[in-house]
Amino acid sequence: MKRSGIFYAAAGIIALVVLAGFSYKERIFANQNWSEEQKSLIASLLLDALPALPADPSNRVANDPRAAELGQALFNDKRLSANAKVACATCHLRDRQFQDGTPLGHGVGQTNRRTMPISGTAHAPFLFWDGRKDSQWAQALGPLESAVEHGSDRTALARRLAVDYRRDYERLFGPLPEFTGLPDHASPEGNAAAKAAWSKMTEGEREAINRVFANIGKAIAAFERTIKPRETRFDRYARSLQAGTAPNDQLSEPEIAGLALFIGKGNCINCHNGPLLTDNHFHNTGVPAVEGLPEDTGRALGALQVKNDPFNCRGRYSDAAPSDCTELNFMVSEGDELLRAYKPPSLRNVALRPPYMHAGQFRSLDEVVRHYNKAPPAPAGHSELEPLKLNDREVHALQAFLATLSEED
Repeated sequence: MKRSGIFYAAAGIIALVVLAGFSYKERIFANQNWSEEQKSLIASLLLDALPALPADPSNRVANDPRAAELGQALFNDKRLSANAKVACATCHLRDRQFQDGTPLGHGVGQTNRRTMPISGTAHAPFLFWDGRKDSQWAQALGPLESAVEHGSDRTALARRLAVDYRRDYERLFGPLPEFTGLPDHASPEGNAAAKAAWSKMTEGEREAINRVFANIGKAIAAFERTIKPRETRFDRYARSLQAGTAPNDQLSEPEIAGLALFIGKGNCINCHNGPLLTDNHFHNTGVPAVEGLPEDTGRALGALQVKNDPFNCRGRYSDAAPSDCTELNFMVSEGDELLRAYKPPSLRNVALRPPYMHAGQFRSLDEVVRHYNKAPPAPAGHSELEPLKLNDREVHALQAFLATLSEED
């Protein structure tokens, strides 16, 4: 059976189990009696309400199709890694909503975090679970130099551009620098040898390589901007409801009951709101730590990292004016609420991409919903959760609704 077939079969089983637990009266209520406030909330989640892609003043080639074409090639090029076996597409798989379905990402080594999906991230002011980057292009740079992801370095990446992408690069960004006399491997973020080689380069040489490095990220970002969410069964239901036409056959009664919980008793909409079903803020929800992984402080460290990132919106490699960097200029960078706070990813396609949370702590949506229902104390900092007191029937209903957020083949 195809994966989509398995998914629909599972969704059907969930629907039958949940439906059996609802009375006839409750089914009628769920289908017919949305209040105007509820209708407004449901309409706010509709994909049609997603605004046009926001401008990225920090990336002057963000909307250039030539940059997107180059970025797509770089996104899929394993030669940008230290062992020539890892590309961005290795963890961001197109047929898995641009994530990999594993608890922790695997590049040349193993990361400490779950791979995040890419779709719709052009709308996000901060990237990664902890928001340590403030643009798609700055985000793309991190894995390239990470010792456990691509494991590459700045001069090696610039040399690869010169060999395989010179024409495409130079028609976008101008001439590449002269490489004569530059080390094969050098970076301020690499291993000891790479750092030593970087320190021996002149300031002008480092500046030239940094600019090529930043432009690699800008091309990849131009491609990633083209990855957008698609319509779901929920969107068709919400559109019909908004139009005042008969939407009752588009979602089942349990799914509608789950939607009512999502925007009501379940409090899900507090963090998962808007057409992308994320508020793009950072929340401590008491997710347990994973034994064996390093201490993870979440946004507490991420805020400091983005503030000091040389590739942030205010940095010298950004194309933006400082006044354009509103999110960075006014972000909260200190406070107890940042400890173990993480960004909620979009819930679009959530049922198709277990496991869940920043280190894959939960294997299923059932475990996720029951965690929020129980609201245990956070391992550090203070959880924002309060017990929801959902019964089993309601837990299943929420899961049934979440399955309606999946794009269909």
